[in-house]
Amino acid sequence: MKFRLDGRNAVVTGAATGIGLAIAAVLCDAGAKVTIVDLNEEAAKTAAAGLRDADAVGCNVADQAEVDRVFAGLGRVDILVNNAGIAGIGTVATTTAEDFDRVFSVNVKSVYNCSRAVVEKMAAQGGGVILNMASIAGSSGLADRFSYSMSKGAVLAMTYSIARDYLSQKVRCNAISPARVHTGFVDGYLAKNYPGREAEMFEKLAAAQPIGRMAEPEEVANLALYLCSDEAGFVTGADYPLDGGFFKLHG
Repeated sequence: MKFRLDGRNAVVTGAATGIGLAIAAVLCDAGAKVTIVDLNEEAAKTAAAGLRDADAVGCNVADQAEVDRVFAGLGRVDILVNNAGIAGIGTVATTTAEDFDRVFSVNVKSVYNCSRAVVEKMAAQGGGVILNMASIAGSSGLADRFSYSMSKGAVLAMTYSIARDYLSQKVRCNAISPARVHTGFVDGYLAKNYPGREAEMFEKLAAAQPIGRMAEPEEVANLALYLCSDEAGFVTGADYPLDGGFFKLHG
């Protein structure tokens, strides 16, 4: 059977909910033993309890010392999915220094911290996979997303750098760049900012993708499974847009 991960140990960050949880579930179903790493340890444990073969650990992935301590206790890691991230709204003029630093810390430093914690071990054990969650915001101009776009552009740059530096050690590193994905975050954002107009604004956001809808978390997870599997053994240093035609068909 293809796309099997039997005997592999995977770590997915920010996986208590949303896209990360969908990825953790798909990797589990493919036979991997998954560790959910999330700032909210209680939510992570609840999520892990609903999966086939998963553990959970609380960790602030923006804190290098904490990442080093937590990852040292995980043992062998064959697959790392850097999914943890937060949103950032505003232009260069309206983004505060505090907001900029917060987005950078979570979205950029977490990828550095977690990748740094596993990559040499992967190289020593004969290879591994690092998969980073980027965004179309990292390679296109989206209005009012200055800090978020900055962070995802950095994620792409780190992806290419890791892939190049560890080619000979058989550590593959790729990225997925989704357009809008329908998660609980989207519903919460609409409820907070557009009370009473949630359905109307949801349709507007969905229509921004030429395909006419948002992606579902499971669709991102299915692509993640491919990139983490041996069937993608010839793929490294790649950014996969999961964008409903945004780049090629927009307008």
